[in-house]
Amino acid sequence: MRWRRWPAPRWCWTGAPATRPSCSPRWPAGCLPSSPPKPWTTWWIVAMRPDPRPQLLVDLSVLVQTDDKSGIQRVVRNVLAALLKSPPAGCVVEPVYDAGGYYAYAHGFGARGGAAAAPLRGDTDSAPLTADDTEPPQPVVLRADDIFLGLDLAPNHVPGNRALYADMRRHGVLLYFVVYDLLPITQPQMFNPGAAPWFANWVRTVAETADGLVCISRAVADELLDWIGENDVRRPTPLPVGWFHLGADIPAGGSDVGVADTAPADEALLAHVRARPSLLMVGTLEPRKMHSQALDAFEQLWRRGIDANFVIVGKTGWMTERLAERLRQHPEAGKRLFWLPRADDATLLQLYACSSALLAASAGEGFGLPLIEAAHHGLPVIARDLPVFREVAGDHAWYFEAGNGTQLADALACWLELHAAGQAPRSGAMPWLDWNGSAAALLRVLLDGAWYRTAPTLLSAPQ
Repeated sequence: MRWRRWPAPRWCWTGAPATRPSCSPRWPAGCLPSSPPKPWTTWWIVAMRPDPRPQLLVDLSVLVQTDDKSGIQRVVRNVLAALLKSPPAGCVVEPVYDAGGYYAYAHGFGARGGAAAAPLRGDTDSAPLTADDTEPPQPVVLRADDIFLGLDLAPNHVPGNRALYADMRRHGVLLYFVVYDLLPITQPQMFNPGAAPWFANWVRTVAETADGLVCISRAVADELLDWIGENDVRRPTPLPVGWFHLGADIPAGGSDVGVADTAPADEALLAHVRARPSLLMVGTLEPRKMHSQALDAFEQLWRRGIDANFVIVGKTGWMTERLAERLRQHPEAGKRLFWLPRADDATLLQLYACSSALLAASAGEGFGLPLIEAAHHGLPVIARDLPVFREVAGDHAWYFEAGNGTQLADALACWLELHAAGQAPRSGAMPWLDWNGSAAALLRVLLDGAWYRTAPTLLSAPQ
């Protein structure tokens, strides 16, 4: 076996526990690195970097170049902040980005700690987080103990870096990528034309080049394993797949945010919300979120004489121009229909505190952060019956199935009756992690070998 010819470096699976750094991974059975490091190359790289500690290189390529305030970038900010606050023992966390053919340190992010983001609302108001552009890019200096974590979703960068990743692996760097969902592939009708092949190229690239893939839920991990099995992914070594859950750090309503912090216009909105049962949807307007179906349902409820508010917090996304115009011109706008594309944090927290329930009507999600944000405030959750919502909320949500607005209206009418009778499920006991716990769960997969399953790949010759 060719691998045995090489001396076992500290990061390797054969390393003794006494010499293996805490941030070096434990490999699952049968999942070894594809190529051993070359001793002379490793010596030269170490000589260039005097700090002997292994690096956890956290890729922020999209966030550095364009902060579009997406939910994924919110996760990136918070996980990075948690890793910088509590790095793995014996390891230094270094934010990095694709500088065009090579990775460079994003020291500006490390200095600011990747400031944790506010509750998810798809806003456009938070300050951009940029790398320090006062100095030329500083290329990353590698050593065989280092770990590269593709935390940011970078489909425009990763496929073009295959040769770079192969070189990094030859230097003994371990490559991991976070997979947030497969929705552009599984629900292509919900995205712009061309999104499915573009995204599939990214999935294939990470599946063929990484040492492991980590998903943000077990449901996404199952979808990824199915996709790999159906698409003839070839690689020389087995591919472990794991999962972890996202976190939430939200001030409780009334503790850090009070009525005095809200503007008069927002107080008028909150008065409407408190006046009648109010259902809240949180997240960017996009087809898969099913805002249109929810609006259809509320129009039917209003025609039936059911007096309830529909509150939407989220900016305009793609393929929703007609929906946005419908919301703006609706006869119930400002009466029982409220769309807040740029709600501030104080307003959103008050809405979590005084609404009747969160409506999670999305047709597909990788996780569902608003569910745990709602649970943090004790806000009941009405959720479409998706595997990932069952995974996140368990018995602490009320589930529905609806193929159209009429079916959803029937479901909401049923929930409103249960709510009036005090029989709707409560969310307060829903388990959830903070971002420190989420980052720790991610590290348990990467470093402690808490992998879920091995992907059904096909064998190819080592490169």
